[in-house]
Amino acid sequence: MFESKTKKMAALILSSAFILTSCGTKKTTEDKNSSGYDRETIYQVSLLQDLTFGDYNGSVSVEELKKRGDTGIGTFDRLNGELVMVDGTVYRAAGDGSVEAVEDTETIPFSNVTFMDIDEKLDLTGVKDFEAVEEALDKKVTELGVNAFYMVRIDGTFSEMHVRSELAQEKPYKPLAEVLETDQTFFDYENIKGTVVALYTPPYMSDLNATGWHLHFISDDKTKGGHVLGLSIDNAVASIDTTHGFNMILPDSEEFVKSDFTIDQSEDIKKVEKNKTDGE
Repeated sequence: MFESKTKKMAALILSSAFILTSCGTKKTTEDKNSSGYDRETIYQVSLLQDLTFGDYNGSVSVEELKKRGDTGIGTFDRLNGELVMVDGTVYRAAGDGSVEAVEDTETIPFSNVTFMDIDEKLDLTGVKDFEAVEEALDKKVTELGVNAFYMVRIDGTFSEMHVRSELAQEKPYKPLAEVLETDQTFFDYENIKGTVVALYTPPYMSDLNATGWHLHFISDDKTKGGHVLGLSIDNAVASIDTTHGFNMILPDSEEFVKSDFTIDQSEDIKKVEKNKTDGE
């Protein structure tokens, strides 16, 4: 259960310690951070499927999120921008193109965070597009084991960066795919230095999150960022954290309790993640 500072709810915590493919790491799930949380765990707030239905109610505070990780991605209450966490600071890449460090009292409806402990590094030079980045990362994941989680931090110079964010919503909330038809904004940058935070979710998690890669970006000067839709890399280094634990924090909102998660949302999730459908 969360402390009284968590916004208008008590959280149900589901903790699953998965035994996954060995990735050659000597770390154990007994490693704790100063707050007592396992460093070798991906902490997920709610289901992506709940967000796609339109449940944008924040359920976990930024203060609580920081206890569970220093690196991650997500969004904010009312779908107010894209969340990028680097070096323990939570930033909002807003729909108007601005970036700000948010207060600890801000709340989160969906996020994935962990403590970044580097297990592997990968040089990325002259990588021409999003698909080539995924191919390079997938090759490393295949080598290490496709059934683990991976948090990846890519630091370097990006010759092209195409990102999006969303405008804050008002109730009654529309499903996410509908919001993105009218209320998402796009930004293109060239020759920009910054950090991509990338999460790999294994295939068996398809009912809880988008599988494969999900990327967010923030510039070195912390003035530009968003959900990555396209990129090309000049020179960068990918730091890879193999993670063997998973812990989900479920909201008890009316929207969550009454949602039917047996409904297939795969097409909406594909559209949300990469603005693509099967016909594109």
